[in-house]
Amino acid sequence: LRPPRAAGAPCGGSTSTQGESSKTQNPETLLDIAARKVAEKWPFQRVEERFERIPEPVQRRIVYWSFPRSEREICMYSSGDETRLPFRRGIALLESGCVDNVLQVGFHLSGTVREPATASEPELVCNVSVSFDRCKITAVTCSCGNKDIFYCAHVVALSLYRVRKPEQVKLRLPISETLFQMNRDQLQKFVQYLITVHHTEVLPTAQKLADEILSQNSEINQVHGAPDPTAGASVDDENCWHLDEEQVQEQVKLFLSQGGYHGSGKQLNLLFSKVREMLKMRDSNGARMLTLITEQFMGDPRLALWRQQGTTMTDKYRQLWDELGALWMCIVLNPHYKPEQKGFWLRQLRRWNSVDVCPLEDGNHGSELTNLTNALPQDSLTRPHRTVFTRAIEACDLHWQDPHLQHIITEDHYTNYCYHDNLDSSLFDARGWPLWHEHVPTACARVDALRSHGYPKEALRLAIAIVNTLRRQQQKQLEFFRAHKKELLHKGITSVTNLEGWVGHPLDPIGTLFSTLMETGRGSEDGHPVFPAQRFLEEGETFVSLAVETALIGLGQQRVMPDGLYAQEKVCRNEEQLLARLQEVNLDDTLVKIFRKQAAILLEAGPYSGLGELLYRESVPMHTFAKYLFTSLLPHDAELAYKIALRAMRLPVLESTAPSGDLSRPHHIVSVVPNRLPRWFTLSHIETQQCELASTMLTAAKGDARKLETVLESIQKNIHSASHIFKLAQDAFKIATLMDSLPDITLLKVSLELGLQVMRMTLSTLNWRRREMVRWLVTCATEAGVFALDSIMQSWFTLFTPTEATSVVASTVMSNSTIVRLHLDCHQQENLANSARTLALQCAMKDPQNCALSALTLCEKDHIAFETAYQIVLDAAATGMNYTQLFTIARYMEHRGYPMRAYKLATLAMTHLNLSYNQDTHPAINDVLWACALSHSLGKNELASVIPLVVKSVKCATVLSDILRRCTLTTPGMVALHSRRNSGKLMPLDKAPLRQLLDATIGAYINTTHSRLTHISPRHYSEFIEFLSKARETFLMAHDGHIQFTQFIDNLKQIYKGKKKLMMLVRERFG
Repeated sequence: LRPPRAAGAPCGGSTSTQGESSKTQNPETLLDIAARKVAEKWPFQRVEERFERIPEPVQRRIVYWSFPRSEREICMYSSGDETRLPFRRGIALLESGCVDNVLQVGFHLSGTVREPATASEPELVCNVSVSFDRCKITAVTCSCGNKDIFYCAHVVALSLYRVRKPEQVKLRLPISETLFQMNRDQLQKFVQYLITVHHTEVLPTAQKLADEILSQNSEINQVHGAPDPTAGASVDDENCWHLDEEQVQEQVKLFLSQGGYHGSGKQLNLLFSKVREMLKMRDSNGARMLTLITEQFMGDPRLALWRQQGTTMTDKYRQLWDELGALWMCIVLNPHYKPEQKGFWLRQLRRWNSVDVCPLEDGNHGSELTNLTNALPQDSLTRPHRTVFTRAIEACDLHWQDPHLQHIITEDHYTNYCYHDNLDSSLFDARGWPLWHEHVPTACARVDALRSHGYPKEALRLAIAIVNTLRRQQQKQLEFFRAHKKELLHKGITSVTNLEGWVGHPLDPIGTLFSTLMETGRGSEDGHPVFPAQRFLEEGETFVSLAVETALIGLGQQRVMPDGLYAQEKVCRNEEQLLARLQEVNLDDTLVKIFRKQAAILLEAGPYSGLGELLYRESVPMHTFAKYLFTSLLPHDAELAYKIALRAMRLPVLESTAPSGDLSRPHHIVSVVPNRLPRWFTLSHIETQQCELASTMLTAAKGDARKLETVLESIQKNIHSASHIFKLAQDAFKIATLMDSLPDITLLKVSLELGLQVMRMTLSTLNWRRREMVRWLVTCATEAGVFALDSIMQSWFTLFTPTEATSVVASTVMSNSTIVRLHLDCHQQENLANSARTLALQCAMKDPQNCALSALTLCEKDHIAFETAYQIVLDAAATGMNYTQLFTIARYMEHRGYPMRAYKLATLAMTHLNLSYNQDTHPAINDVLWACALSHSLGKNELASVIPLVVKSVKCATVLSDILRRCTLTTPGMVALHSRRNSGKLMPLDKAPLRQLLDATIGAYINTTHSRLTHISPRHYSEFIEFLSKARETFLMAHDGHIQFTQFIDNLKQIYKGKKKLMMLVRERFG
């Protein structure tokens, strides 16, 4: 052993640094080797108890080696995210010489760290102290006042100073050892000096301790010895890195209270990542930190609120709970746990599980959504109460003691040739490679646990065994279906083979296997050492190809759509995540072979595959997966690619009935409960994916008439949403008419055919995009040619409403732009125009109210057609048309130069009109005035004919007086003479027809007056007086009008004498 050093000597010595000896001269001493091992594993109290007196040099080396030597943990505990800001800042402070006064006393390190001044902050000197034990930092304090889960930059700087420059740190033994060497006088001097230097802080404490020591019965005198903060850990102390529990709780509580805003979801995910990082380094704080996080999650007040209101938690928050459950699964599956630890975790998990607001695994909580589509009630009592912790609780029953499992995870060369006592064929495949038969998600949870706890080799070995088991199982299922194919297809009924799907599963088994294999595969590509487990790969196979094949097996599995909105969204999300990771892999020849092999198996595997011939009605659709397979296989094997995509187009959940087992059909759709639409909350997303798959096929099939026809048939058979078929029609049209090439006629026909299907589907149902659809179809037909346009006009009644056919279809066909676009000669133009006119007349017959005017407009240039349209209007006028429509057509006729026809239609309109006494703002008033003006302009006879109609239809006094005034201003028969006077005489008011109109107007004023006086209020008195003034003007137009008006006023005064104030106003104005 080395001679003892003088007190205060540098703690590293000159011969070695951190235990790394010089290769040429100084091998490590036995003292250092022994001290390092003791420092790593033993609490110092145990060392003291074991040996009566420990030599000072031995103590020094144990104390020296007790400080952590790795920077990894310091980095982990000072880095909240990938930026590692406090850690990098700590390195910067260390490297710029800001660490000073570093002293190690026993198991306690102290020093000062200077923060240089900035433009806004003065220089700051921080006092930092760090306690440590068995190569772990167990406590930290810093005067900077840092409030965070992670160590501040000053703690990092001091710790790294000790790791990187141990020889520059003064080392002292624990203070109790130093005190032990002092005599009484020295001890008294020591205490008095200490009190003098810090008298304001320690004097009260010093006096209290002195009093207790001098009292014989005090508690302090009952205990042997005295505490020493620098003396290292006691036997009972837990040996773990310092974690500020209070800060963990505070920060999680804060993030949860922010409800996903201000990046709180990201912060919580970072904390989960930190837990995983701790588990990977086999740090016991991983479980401790997760416990603290879980307690805060369980205490979130929103849980009770959501439960009470029957609302669901947000999707992002729900994903955080999923991660919480998955982490607990990892923790309880730690292969090297202690039984007492597992018991503690199980009690904890059961306690959380029993809380009534604990979130359920599938995201439901009682009344998630009202059952709108599901005709069969689902009894909530029959569904098991599975919370996010249930799987972790169940995992507590799993163990790692199975000999076969132990061989798999610990040996790279474990085959049945080595172990002849294993006669069970299920343990090994035909090649002698090990298999592991266990519930797949559970087996994969073991893989995840091994990876999470820092056992990558073991995880890889088990993953390979599981994948080989999956491949063997897939092969056996294929063979079974081939052997019983006829029987199964003939029955046409089956149950789904997998009620629990692997993609979208809470434990994400396929994602776990994929990640494990990909990490190893990428590692070997990057030049990292390849694991010997590679002997369990086929020739030419790689870990990457194995990962890809695993993903294809999982994605192609036929599985039931789970219950509940969240579980269904998770299926979609998990599938998309897996496909996104697959798309990052470049397809080489090896992978193309795997794609071909798996595609062939998936097509032939019957009820076991989502792409098989037997499809359960409520199976998860394969559209998204098939689109990926299609695009991947297309350049290498187009026929196989189309087979996959066409098979995947099925969406049986929307079929009204389950088809019978008809062998002539290419595939059979099976349902246990026909005619029931289950609660598929993600159906709109699924239909969109189906549409995307079809669009991808249409794009790829451009120029191939046979394939386009097949794709079209598949779309017409499997897609049930008009809006999605319309989108496909638009997509096909865009692809067919790309600017840089001639139109693809076959694809254009497909587009038109789909458009026609949309028209038929939406003809009798309301669709807010219908007008857009009609306009688009005409554009598409125009692009397809004159024959297509003629065809849609011939069969218009199966595609359009009469209004659409006239106002959009026929109008567009007869427009100049269409004629120019089609390059038609005169003969073709005339034929097309005849078709349009025929359509217009048919529509006018079917719906004269809405189509007559359009028909007249379209037939203007053809005399016979125009006359026919006019006759249709006359025939419909008596019964089928209202006055507004008739007035509109009448004005159109006048505008076209047919005043007599306009007059005829106006008189017909008048017969349908009825204006009561108080409708003086009715929209038809202008039409009545126009009709009278038209009659007046045509002559006395026409006016004489229209006035009786006016008198019969109009009871409103002001309108009648307006008509009367206009008729007396000019002579009848002034057609198109504008303001020039006519030599004819004005019509007399005392003879027909104006006498009749005058009498009616006076009568209307009298009736209106009595009606108004029945309910009049004082605020309307002045308005009423003005009304009487207008009435007087009309009365005075009659020969004896003055007398009539006077009698009328006298009658009013008599009848309504109770309304004194009003009658006084009447007297004032009219006498």
